[in-house]
Amino acid sequence: MRMLPATRQTLFLILLLGLSGAAHAHPQEWAHLDFASGLGHPLSGLDHLLAMFAVGLWAAQQGGAALWRVPLSFVLLMAVGGVLAWMGVPLPMMEPGIAASVLVLGLLVALAARLPLPASLLLVGGFALCHGYAHGAEMASDISLLRYGLGVLLATAALHAAGIGCARVLRQSLALRLGGAAIAASGFLLLTA
Repeated sequence: MRMLPATRQTLFLILLLGLSGAAHAHPQEWAHLDFASGLGHPLSGLDHLLAMFAVGLWAAQQGGAALWRVPLSFVLLMAVGGVLAWMGVPLPMMEPGIAASVLVLGLLVALAARLPLPASLLLVGGFALCHGYAHGAEMASDISLLRYGLGVLLATAALHAAGIGCARVLRQSLALRLGGAAIAASGFLLLTA
């Protein structure tokens, strides 16, 4: 199957974002490094990358208002989770929640599941709190929460957009559903590791 130009551009952008870790070779007092660190963080773990990509896939499968509300709710509640971590509020079961998000979101894509919008937002929002908490907890103490957080949120939105773009190219094909199954299998491995 031939890749469309927009898909190539999205994949190139994701690759560039993944290379942002090289910016850490510069002194930490440079404010832009806080943002670059945030941009690179969601791309540094397969669990985060797969879950955020799956949110975009699933939102596109559902269509309608879910196309933008599901990713938006993820981004907003991920920000809340990051602030909770920054404030030191404990969040139990965060790591299992992240692994479960990969499994469940992958299953939703594999099954092309359609849930009522409020249920979709609640489900994705719960997973987003776990992911945001992890990003906030892993943030270095000497960098700006705002700049780092904006980087994390932008990278997350880019992963959601990449998932939406991929789902639009693949439509409701078997390849899309098999991709969801592969994401779910990764989540199962993360839960049992």
